[in-house]
Amino acid sequence: MSTTVAKVILAPRERQVLEGLADGSMLAAVALRLTIREGTASGYLRLAKRKLHGVSETAAALAVAYATKAIDRPQLLDPESLYLPREQLDLVPLIAQEMTAAQMATALKREVNIIRRDARELLANLHARNRAHAITQACQYQILTAGQVIEWLR
Repeated sequence: MSTTVAKVILAPRERQVLEGLADGSMLAAVALRLTIREGTASGYLRLAKRKLHGVSETAAALAVAYATKAIDRPQLLDPESLYLPREQLDLVPLIAQEMTAAQMATALKREVNIIRRDARELLANLHARNRAHAITQACQYQILTAGQVIEWLR
């Protein structure tokens, strides 16, 4: 059984917008850097998400983009240099799958307020600005792998 999916080809601006969001920047800042309107950047992001298996959240779009090689994977960091408790590690693939805190709580059989706390701590431990940046960091530390993402795309 193959563990790959077809590579997704993004238009240059779609790629630039998505890569700009990977570091945790807001869409307005990315648009400003690219010298385009925020609405235009939003349109490029929407098109990219549609190509990336129809995901609706930026964090999921980044996970799929890295897994399908639509954008370059971030530079790998030593996973041994980061310690995350199991409760936080469990959230990473669920964030990549666009799950809300309530959906994560159901999937993990934990209380929503505990999930929210663990998610805040996960972002803090990864030094991530938002969920999209957390996915980039998780890929860098090899917490989230292309194989995991490809598995849930099937």
